[in-house]
Amino acid sequence: MKKRFIKLSLAAIIISSLCIGSMATAKTLKISHVRPQDTAIDKDLKWFSETLKEVSGGKVKTKIYPASALGDYTVVQERVGLGAVDMACQPPASAADKRFQVVYFPYMVKNWAQAKKNYEPGAPLRKVVEDLYEKQNIHLLAAWPVYFGGIALNREPVAPGDPDGAKGIKLRVPPMKTFQLMADNTGYLGTPIPFSDAFTAVQTGVVDGVIGSGAEGYYSSFRDVTKYYIPANTHFEVWYLIINKEYFDNMKEDQREKLVDVAAQFEQRRWDSAEADQAANEKRLADYGAKIIPLSNEEIDAIADKVHKTVWPTVLNDVGVEWGQSVIDNIVE
Repeated sequence: MKKRFIKLSLAAIIISSLCIGSMATAKTLKISHVRPQDTAIDKDLKWFSETLKEVSGGKVKTKIYPASALGDYTVVQERVGLGAVDMACQPPASAADKRFQVVYFPYMVKNWAQAKKNYEPGAPLRKVVEDLYEKQNIHLLAAWPVYFGGIALNREPVAPGDPDGAKGIKLRVPPMKTFQLMADNTGYLGTPIPFSDAFTAVQTGVVDGVIGSGAEGYYSSFRDVTKYYIPANTHFEVWYLIINKEYFDNMKEDQREKLVDVAAQFEQRRWDSAEADQAANEKRLADYGAKIIPLSNEEIDAIADKVHKTVWPTVLNDVGVEWGQSVIDNIVE
């Protein structure tokens, strides 16, 4: 009788495990992103979801949650690692691991061609990001290049091309040392404010503008308080399509292969359109009433040179000099 009970118990455990595995691949995956509906990332994720559902014969379904509906991106990253949120396409957050700051090093790449060489699959910088995510139980599926960053202001800029000029302008910076130092060392007064409070901070005059985003972000979230936009190429922003690693590893092989393939297409489609999309968003800002303040290549080079000398050493100390320097040394020209 005892042996029979043991056999039945083992059978129950096996059946239960199979059911859990089946449920794991059958559920509708939640995908979080930070922008409102009908923005570029929202449209691309809709394409991703529809294509994935089609090629998987309806076996891999997703539901998109725009505008940080599942939480701020810093919280969502943690939740993806825990499995509470299945997927996200968003900026990496450095709260849990300061080394993520390395991908926000200002003026690390100069143009779109160089950016693609460094962020595409197989590139050393891409491998660094993959490894950092993996340590948080997150699998990186694809990169989504967003833009070269700039500065949005609600008041007239002061000496925008002079990194040594004191500007007397308060800028909201993301709560990340790289942006704080970049603002402070190029003549601005950096004020860390969460993204969710940034619009109100500009609107009420707590700060005079925003750094840490680009034309797409400013048009999507700050166009009503942006009177001037400086395309200073402050940093190259990439968002990552990520998924809980345990879920990914436990997917049926054929479904996992389809997911990986569609994610690769999702990435390539964005590389094909991102540069033109940046120009289009700068035009949207201008059409909405913002004055674009272009900088010459010489002015951008001067700003970049000062940032390399003043900001990079401090951030390297923060992430670990030897490790951080090895990342920089592997940047492809």
